[in-house]
Amino acid sequence: MTATATQTPPPLAPRAGGRRTGRFTLTWPVVLLILAAALILVSAVRAITGAEDVTSAGQVAGALSGAVPIGLAGLAGLWSERAGVVNIGLEGMMILGTFFGAWAGWQTNPWLGVLAGVAGGALGGLVHAVVTVTFGVDHIIAGVAMNILAAGVTAYLAKRLFNVGEAAQKGGTPKQSPPIADIKHFTVPGLSHWLSTVEKHHWFLLSDLAGIVGGLVTNVSSLTLVALVLFVATFFILWRTPFGLRLRSCGENPVAAESLGVNVYTYKYVAVIISGGLAGLAGVFLAIGTHFYLEGQTGGRGYIGLAAMIFGNWRPGGLAMGAGLFGYADSLQLRNGGPSVHALLLLLALLLLAMAAWKFYRGARIGAAIALGFAVLLALWYMLTDSVPDEVVQATPYVATLLVMGLSAQRLRMPKADGMPYRKGQGG
Repeated sequence: MTATATQTPPPLAPRAGGRRTGRFTLTWPVVLLILAAALILVSAVRAITGAEDVTSAGQVAGALSGAVPIGLAGLAGLWSERAGVVNIGLEGMMILGTFFGAWAGWQTNPWLGVLAGVAGGALGGLVHAVVTVTFGVDHIIAGVAMNILAAGVTAYLAKRLFNVGEAAQKGGTPKQSPPIADIKHFTVPGLSHWLSTVEKHHWFLLSDLAGIVGGLVTNVSSLTLVALVLFVATFFILWRTPFGLRLRSCGENPVAAESLGVNVYTYKYVAVIISGGLAGLAGVFLAIGTHFYLEGQTGGRGYIGLAAMIFGNWRPGGLAMGAGLFGYADSLQLRNGGPSVHALLLLLALLLLAMAAWKFYRGARIGAAIALGFAVLLALWYMLTDSVPDEVVQATPYVATLLVMGLSAQRLRMPKADGMPYRKGQGG
């Protein structure tokens, strides 16, 4: 009797873990180690340069205020693009949020202004969904049109509503609303004062840590806490619920999702409307933070939020880190941080030197040489100057955006069907 194929066991497949993939895996211990190393490096730069504002509580508080609207805009883009719809119109939806939030906040109270701003942004999201999902217009073109339309509509409405009657008597102009009330802020009693005392001693590492924590627990806006909850809720909904799985499947393979009974159109609409609402909330944060609606108030933060989302690889955790980085850069130029920006030249030089060593170790000699060259240039810039021009300080957020996007581009993976047109039944 001859042996059959079923009697002879097939050879074992090689284990996946038996070979090195060359990929670096981020675990919690590794993340904590990186954060500790970064804190030590920043503390050393602060001690060497004498730029005390680099880790001051005021600088960190400003960075947090700058990070929230950018993070919310990035979160808005994440919801939309996870469902396969590119949302370049985030800037326009933020503009709608600033206007409607300020108008309702002046007429009633700031919390109703928040709801009105979210509704205004959601309305912009609905328009974007109709144009892209139902009519199949190119997502980039539709987003640019949304930005132009929102800027024009709000400019017209501001002239009609803020420059007449009672509004004009209370300080309204064609480009500015009357003042609106602020939302409640929170400070951890006792802890904030103690941290401020420790920070003033300028001790290595300890004072830096006190300044960072102090900025996070002093005079924190209620909307900042709302934003934190929204980040956690987004991760839970999109990655831990059946609804989130179906929504993300629409951005990865809508034809396969449709074959499993998912109403792709509905999920895309829901995602883009939520995206608009989050962008509107980002705009409201700006209006309430300054107590006014101002024309041009968003200042391109919708685009920076989109860059933060891409830097975060379309995930909330990475997005939060990117928003923090861009918020810090934004805070530098708002606080006229010339000495701090000059000190950061040395920090960037050290980071690029470390990157050059890492790339050389990994065998990427050309990349190592480029990183080393830029490190030398930045070190020379720092040593040969005592300050940086005001124009460089003002451009810091945008330079940081370009640098981060350039350095992180190789590890990104967008949703496979992001920006692709979809029609029901096209897989049949």
